[in-house]
Amino acid sequence: QRRSLAPSQLAKRKAGDDEEEEDRHPPATRKRQKPISETESGECYRSPFRKPLAQLTNRPHCLDSSQHEAFIRSILSKPFKVPIPNYKGPLGLRALGIKRRGLRSPLHDPFEEGALVLYEPPLLSAHDQLKIDKDKAPVHVVVDPVLSRVLRPHQREGVKFLWDCVTSRRIPGSHGCIMADEMGLGKTLQCITLMWTLLRQSPDCKPEIEKAMVVSPSSLVRNWYNEVEKWLGGRIQPLAIDGGSKEEIDRKLVGFMNQRGLRVPSPILIISYETFRLHAEALQKGSVGLVICDEGHRLKNSENQTYQALNSLNTPRRVLISGTPIQNDLLEYFSLVHFVNSGILGTAQEFKRHFEIPILKGRDADASEAERHKGEERLKELISIVNRCLIRRTSDILSKYLPVKIEQVVCCRLTPLQAELYKNFLKQAKPVEELEEGKISVSSLSSITSLKKLCNHPALIHDKCVEEEEGFMGALDLFPAGYSTKSVEPQLSGKMLVLDYILAVTKSTSNDKVVLVSNYTQTLDLFEKLCRNRRYLYVRLDGTMSIKKRAKIVERFNSPSSPEFIFMLSSKAGGCGLNLIGANRLVMFDPDWNPANDEQAMARVWRDGQKKTCYIYRLLSTGTIEEKIFQRQTHKKALSSCVVDEEQDVERHFSLGELKELFTLNETTTSDTHDKIKCRRCVNGHQVRPPPEGSDCTSDLSQWNHCADKRGLQDSVLKAAWDAAVTFAFHHHSHEEQRGIP
Repeated sequence: QRRSLAPSQLAKRKAGDDEEEEDRHPPATRKRQKPISETESGECYRSPFRKPLAQLTNRPHCLDSSQHEAFIRSILSKPFKVPIPNYKGPLGLRALGIKRRGLRSPLHDPFEEGALVLYEPPLLSAHDQLKIDKDKAPVHVVVDPVLSRVLRPHQREGVKFLWDCVTSRRIPGSHGCIMADEMGLGKTLQCITLMWTLLRQSPDCKPEIEKAMVVSPSSLVRNWYNEVEKWLGGRIQPLAIDGGSKEEIDRKLVGFMNQRGLRVPSPILIISYETFRLHAEALQKGSVGLVICDEGHRLKNSENQTYQALNSLNTPRRVLISGTPIQNDLLEYFSLVHFVNSGILGTAQEFKRHFEIPILKGRDADASEAERHKGEERLKELISIVNRCLIRRTSDILSKYLPVKIEQVVCCRLTPLQAELYKNFLKQAKPVEELEEGKISVSSLSSITSLKKLCNHPALIHDKCVEEEEGFMGALDLFPAGYSTKSVEPQLSGKMLVLDYILAVTKSTSNDKVVLVSNYTQTLDLFEKLCRNRRYLYVRLDGTMSIKKRAKIVERFNSPSSPEFIFMLSSKAGGCGLNLIGANRLVMFDPDWNPANDEQAMARVWRDGQKKTCYIYRLLSTGTIEEKIFQRQTHKKALSSCVVDEEQDVERHFSLGELKELFTLNETTTSDTHDKIKCRRCVNGHQVRPPPEGSDCTSDLSQWNHCADKRGLQDSVLKAAWDAAVTFAFHHHSHEEQRGIP
């Protein structure tokens, strides 16, 4: 048994032994023993296991300064070690108070499979590596794998182009670019990837920028916020301004601009053009690293307040997004390029002298050979400069990833009432006679609008007939007895009759949803009446709807469980950027002078996330002004004679003969457009497959795969509606070449 050797225990055991000894021997016979605490030599007993205690004094023990400094240096010179045996891992990015030692490293592994490397440091020889300062060596810039895994090949190429432009690697001294991909190619995702990369890394091993700003139409503010949340999954907290009082918005904007440092709480601001213009003063007091302007074609006029407010921002890095860039009006083109890269094309006067005048002269029909040659040279020079900061890919790429899209231009005959009102108007208003006087009056432009509304439905011009305005005197007698605008009568309009059939057949034969698009809110009112009569559930988006409400109804409509069958859309208010993949059928009820507006509106359903075959119906009234508008859209437009924007530009872009032709009605044709292009693919009004040897369709209709009557239709819904009022149709199939169809 182990026994304690402590002095107290030894003393106890010794005392116990003595008592036993007394019991055995009488006191008289015992020898006197020494105290147990003293040895024979007279010294105190000291345990071999206890160290001697130091004597305590009240005087502190002081070191001299050199000893103290040496002691501190010895402590600080020892590197921190993780208290785990044989630990070999890194200390981590957030280890407090510890300086990372050795070469700087990129944020993400550039050699990982599928890594998207935006910047690669130059290769150095062994000798140069010895001389380089390790604290200044550039590192790889690699896109976050969370994003690079979902980017498609064309999007990876786009992100690389954007990064090269905004970091001044494509054009030294210029930091802007134009992202001009067609609709549906993922421009938003590419720009989010660019922002996230710039906010987190650079070749200098630090963030390239502190803050970024996205300026978009009001209907897309919430969409941008949702997209950032979707792709970055809470890694960043954007600030979206989509409503509130002036004081509240100013407070948020001032707070955003005052953010500084490496870890800014809300580094991305999302704001509408309208709100930006009203609060520009608060945003111009500081600097922003990057500005992205969505639907940037609205900046084509350098004189408007929005353009000037954005241009005065203190930021060199500017990205302009537009699925429909203006390529046909040189001054508008100059405004866009000048906004992103100021000075690359000189001043407006220099641009006009060096590019615009020679190019327009060279494209004039009466130009000399020398002027034509000079114009071509200047045009090539302009394109070569602009293409260094502009990237554009067409929607053909989408056919690899999205379901089939069948686009159909449907010519609808006028009803007898529409035809009589049309002819009556042309006789009374006499727009052609006014044109023969050599000028275009306001009444001529008004006549165009009246004819377009009449093609939609006679109800839209009923009030003019009641007031007997010019062109509609006595027209009220042509309406059926007891007619009232309180109820819609589809049988009075050819296009409305076809639409009624399309909706009825779609509703009864499938669970597809439909988007109805028009340029006129009055036409949307007629759609509402039709939906109430047929008991279709619907939602409507036009310019009167608030930003917050727009985002909510779009989200609700796209939900598979939502009961709404129809989404009514004003092309002026919401035709840009909206994602309406909840529907797979879209009806473009009337054409616009600017083909970009129609293209924007028609791209709402054929987008990423769409799972069904898409059907696009473009309705035109046969032989009327609508076919003339469509013909202008399909022409390959020259730089000096394209249609841009509103009808007030008609005078600039139409010759006198073309304007006279607008005010005619061809009642005998099945399609004025098909007659004009003299299609060689058709024999006796029917398309021959394959086309006759040596024949080809003219370039104006080369985008359409088929010209068809009822027998040639592939869409069962349109087949059912054909007998109502359809006279002819053109088709474009997005996957035609892949399917091997000639």
